[in-house]
Amino acid sequence: MISDKMKDLVCGSSVVRAMFEEGKNMAAKYGKENVYDYSLGNPSVNPPIEVTEAIKRVLTENDPMYVHGYMNNSGYEAVRDKVAKSLNKRFGTSFSGKNILMTVGAAGGLNVALKTLLNPGDEVITFSPYFGEYKNYVSNFDGKLIALPPNETDGFRPDPEALAQAITAKTRAIIVNNPNNPTGIVYSEKDIIAIADVLKKKSEEHGAPIYLISDEPYRELAYDGVDVPYLTKYYDNTIVGYSFSKSLSLPGERIGYLVIPDEADGSEELLAAANVANRILGFVNAPSLMQLAVAECLDCKAAVDIYDKNRIKLYGELTSMGFTCVKPEGAFYLFMKTPEDDKAFSNEAKKLHLLLVPGSSFGCPGYVRIAYCVDYDMIVRSLPAFKELSAHYGLSK
Repeated sequence: MISDKMKDLVCGSSVVRAMFEEGKNMAAKYGKENVYDYSLGNPSVNPPIEVTEAIKRVLTENDPMYVHGYMNNSGYEAVRDKVAKSLNKRFGTSFSGKNILMTVGAAGGLNVALKTLLNPGDEVITFSPYFGEYKNYVSNFDGKLIALPPNETDGFRPDPEALAQAITAKTRAIIVNNPNNPTGIVYSEKDIIAIADVLKKKSEEHGAPIYLISDEPYRELAYDGVDVPYLTKYYDNTIVGYSFSKSLSLPGERIGYLVIPDEADGSEELLAAANVANRILGFVNAPSLMQLAVAECLDCKAAVDIYDKNRIKLYGELTSMGFTCVKPEGAFYLFMKTPEDDKAFSNEAKKLHLLLVPGSSFGCPGYVRIAYCVDYDMIVRSLPAFKELSAHYGLSK
């Protein structure tokens, strides 16, 4: 018999993953070209050639036991030094290798951070809509996720007043996802300063630090010159989680890192605890080969132009059909308002072989998420189905 906790998790298993599996079944039944799968944020472009070349060099130019053996639980010292120097060059920070902990993707990093910070019953706040796994990650350590209501009237930007009202003596951390999944919104410098001001005030009021966890797998995917602020520059008690899954199209390789600045309260204790958490959660260390490979590719560029082409095409076509969408500033998701219950709308779309994820999976019913990290040709092929869906609801102009 499985645990009661896992019974609940199995029952509430990821809608996104379920739709991804259903998409594969539909493709086998109807032909891949006749199924329009917008469910999963799986990069559609190949990793940069530099990644492949780096892997070859790492394998051929190093002692095999260096490449495949154990290292410090926080990762190779040389890799962490390179990551720190790259961040300092890009953002004007002053990290050293000891501030970096290599992790099993951003998801592994978030779990390490939460394991480090949470006692049972502690609360973690996030802004809806939010990546649905946050609730499970917090629950892993017997914490409670507090999801603030969606701020639809202000384009889903964070509401500092709502944040201030939600913070209690049990609040241990805030999670922000910037650029945001599922809306594609980028929190501006003004947004971040407002959040930081609230956290400083509330930390002082409650006599304990409230940590800001910044989940940044989409940092490199921003459009129209939009700037993505680096949060450690605005709030000392910030922990940054990063992944190369989207920037280098390596989601299956599970490679990322945490940044824990010296300025954070109890930074030495935090770093030591995160190192241990990385081990005892079962990761032991981030994948060794990929640590060494990505360290050579820190200056590689994400395929922003390809995703931007998809963004412009899909947003333009859907809005011309009468759909209301949040215009993405980053990531590769389009958040579209539904004319009826989002689950019913998703089922109607599925009849036309359109796989869209209900917004209720992200704590925001009444919308669907469309992952446009797909082949451009699929977008073009899917447009008649979207047109038919629009006509079904009487949206066509």
